[in-house]
Amino acid sequence: MKNDLSERLPEPQHPKEFYISEVRKIMQVRKRGKVPMALVHTYGCQQNVADSEKIKGFLAQMGFSFTEDEEEADFILFNTCAVRGHAENRVFGNVGALKDLKRRHPSLIISLCGCMMEEKQASEHIKQKFPFVNLVFGTHVLHRFPELLWTALTASRRVFERGDEQEDARIVEGLPIHRDGTTRAWLTVMYGCDNFCSYCIVPYVRGRERSREPEAILDEFRSIVADGYKDITLLGQNVNSYGKKLERPINFSQLLRMLDAVDGDYRLRFMTSHPKDATHELIDTMAEGRHICHHLHLPVQAGSNRILKEMNRGYTREKYLALVEYARKKIPDLSLTTDIIVGFPGETYEEFRETVSLVREVGFTSLFTFIYSPREGTRAARLPDPVPYEEKARWLQELCAEQEKISAERCAKEVGKTYRVLVEKQNEKDGLLCGRTDGNVIVLFEGSKELIGNFAEVKITAARNWILRGELIQ
Repeated sequence: MKNDLSERLPEPQHPKEFYISEVRKIMQVRKRGKVPMALVHTYGCQQNVADSEKIKGFLAQMGFSFTEDEEEADFILFNTCAVRGHAENRVFGNVGALKDLKRRHPSLIISLCGCMMEEKQASEHIKQKFPFVNLVFGTHVLHRFPELLWTALTASRRVFERGDEQEDARIVEGLPIHRDGTTRAWLTVMYGCDNFCSYCIVPYVRGRERSREPEAILDEFRSIVADGYKDITLLGQNVNSYGKKLERPINFSQLLRMLDAVDGDYRLRFMTSHPKDATHELIDTMAEGRHICHHLHLPVQAGSNRILKEMNRGYTREKYLALVEYARKKIPDLSLTTDIIVGFPGETYEEFRETVSLVREVGFTSLFTFIYSPREGTRAARLPDPVPYEEKARWLQELCAEQEKISAERCAKEVGKTYRVLVEKQNEKDGLLCGRTDGNVIVLFEGSKELIGNFAEVKITAARNWILRGELIQ
């Protein structure tokens, strides 16, 4: 992944502490209010959320406080997603909307980062069409953010920085983190992806698989537990590949067992789990764990073997269903969720119906559904795609209608059961507390806001398609 932008910076001449200190000094003069204010908006997956928390960690060290109001921001950053075209179009539209704000506040620094900025065509589009953007950087140089921001503040030019092969392979530990919540925490265990699914841009923008050392993960995990977080999610593009390239190989199930042994009152989750690498050992580890949630996000993407082969997914419908059968046998209360792409190039209606039948057979708790979005540079983008978007949209509606029936039946069976719910917030509209079960299902109930951040026993009294209603057991 060569960087061919003319603004390519040399290696840093100072330690990051120098740049952090210098930016702090500059912003004390440049700020418009009492303190420098930063607005960080994140698009896309949980990995982007985790990246944004590292950026906010740097910003906090530089003296920034945080805001959701563009009008009071001294620094605005969009952390972008490249997985679907809709997400990219939203970014372009939202960046364009900042033009007038920049005109009224010329000192405002506008920055973009993330997966989309590792795409040459996207970063060049920003460069050509949005001259008021000051700083653009990709996923592989996040650890250099203080230096990049310092350069944008002190140089008489815009700064564009993308990764190269050497930085693609690096893992930089010890970055500061400013976590957004007080209940849920994200912990990255690996970066990148080696699967090259034919529709997916991720290996091109996040690089090849690199696993963090288990000792570094364990240290961060203990810190998260000590800080009182109750719902901790391990992140990786394919967590089941964790550890393959470490000098001392360790698989993901072994990592899970190591973390699960840490004392504390918390839940442990993970995503995303690729079906081709999900093993019986992983299921057994989940079943035997003290803290590991009985929730498995297992993206199937399609129910047709021909389409799965075209997608380069590495498993068949039969293998997926056999894994689900084993998982349900070992973990009877397992909550299964999945991703599905509707309208992959060349998919017929009959093949789409195979997906619907798989959804019916498995009985997922919920689906994350998407109409296929071509990504330039992927193999699928070159395939014939004769089905019009409007037809694919009708297929999607059909799939969602089927899942609504399944969800209604599932939720109806929950009435009368009692769950240990982690209370996350109080809804502004109705004042109800909002919590999450071990199976990642939302429960609403009446109660004191002092319960936020704690576990509560809740009896389910009513069911909706996606959400349960309950009453607090005193």
